[in-house]
Amino acid sequence: MKLPAFPDKILSNAKVESIVVNQPVLVLNENYLPLNICRVRRAVVLVLVGKAEVVENGRGYFSASSGSYEIPSVIRLIYLVRRQSHPRKMTKMEIFNRDKYTCQYCGREGRELTLDHVMPRRLNGQHTWENIVAACIPCNRKKAGRTPTEAGMPLLRAPRAPGNIGFYVPFQYLNARSEWEKYLPHKR
Repeated sequence: MKLPAFPDKILSNAKVESIVVNQPVLVLNENYLPLNICRVRRAVVLVLVGKAEVVENGRGYFSASSGSYEIPSVIRLIYLVRRQSHPRKMTKMEIFNRDKYTCQYCGREGRELTLDHVMPRRLNGQHTWENIVAACIPCNRKKAGRTPTEAGMPLLRAPRAPGNIGFYVPFQYLNARSEWEKYLPHKR
């Protein structure tokens, strides 16, 4: 296995192995649709017991006493997993994922976001997908308890409930692994 380069620090093999086994792996159903994300450790076990096969190997190989094995980036289950589709729950993380961690008023990307009711609660604004957006702290303070029109702050995109396309990959993983792109639905 080729060890990753760490210019500032020299890490022991145990620390490097810990980093490698905790990296994300995309799990595909038998029909090549995204099903889940697991860690390298779990993916290797699924492959070794014959429940999955490696589809993409973007990380190299590791050695064990019984031989050399691929470190998977994408695996496919050998059997079909049937899942019932449930509507997504409206949580803070789901709204940030829907809005791609971008303030819907100024377009600033970042992790320090808040939730904002487009139609304020004091004006009978509901706590629904269509009324809540991600907003940076300065924009949320500037808008305060007003509507976007009153505050002179138009939305970049009208909020809507995300489609129920089954499993989706959280936004933070989208740029992490380029080999995942061909297996992911383009529209969310």
